[in-house]
Amino acid sequence: MPQVRHEQTGFEALVHLHDQTKDCQSTTINIDMTTTGWFDADMCAAFGAILYRLGSKLNTIQLTDIPPAVETILSKNGFLSNYGRVKLPDTYGTTIPYQRFDVKDDRYFAGYIEGEFVHRPEMPHMSPGLVKKFRESVFEIFSNAVLHSRTTLGIFSCGQYFPKKHLLNFSVVDLGIGIRQNVSARAGLDLPAEDAIVWATNGRNTTKRGSIPGGLGLKLLKEFIGLNGGRLQIVSDAGYWCLRKDQAQTTRLRLPFPGTAVTLEINTSDAQSYTLSSELSESDIF
Repeated sequence: MPQVRHEQTGFEALVHLHDQTKDCQSTTINIDMTTTGWFDADMCAAFGAILYRLGSKLNTIQLTDIPPAVETILSKNGFLSNYGRVKLPDTYGTTIPYQRFDVKDDRYFAGYIEGEFVHRPEMPHMSPGLVKKFRESVFEIFSNAVLHSRTTLGIFSCGQYFPKKHLLNFSVVDLGIGIRQNVSARAGLDLPAEDAIVWATNGRNTTKRGSIPGGLGLKLLKEFIGLNGGRLQIVSDAGYWCLRKDQAQTTRLRLPFPGTAVTLEINTSDAQSYTLSSELSESDIF
């Protein structure tokens, strides 16, 4: 398997693995990681989802010849403890542990993002009101996976802080029907996978029924990432969407991903202090 980075090429590597193994049942699958010279740890969410799907079909997964540096980080975040390795202590506190959640585990996911992500000291300074809204927006990614994806295999999450790069990455992945199928079924629109993501990220569009707001919960996250100089990526089916510096770009993956992945990249060198516009007082404005 090639290196897996927090970008389109990383997802291309993972969908290639999925395509090679998707029809395997009741067999042993050896994944040779000799050439995996780098693995951005938050991508364990997508990698783990693919491997869990294989395990649900009674396959035995063996990860072999993992380079020492990659094995160390994937042991620190708990990922490799699912595959026979011992979990290593995270001495420097840079990992956000790899976790799988059942669809009914909303309370556990809320505690996870509260304890492991939202209040990390590397996060840019936010007012209490914005912290609350930010947390709600991340939680809504989980809620949307539960509501829309129809997954029976759970939801996967992981993250990593890179001190030298000043980046904090966080990913949430499901193994559901994907955005394209969901938009087709609920909104009656037959769109290419990448265009379906564009449609779903428009705050005015929703496939939810009733008065619950839609837009994947991304309106606030999109605005924050734009100001922060970070990056937001969504992969679903064969669609790839990326928001960076207020510019959204789409492309098509060579092969489909078996669900939906949402990844956040936060620029931790950002010295700005953020607050909700509704929290500003007259003295702040004048």
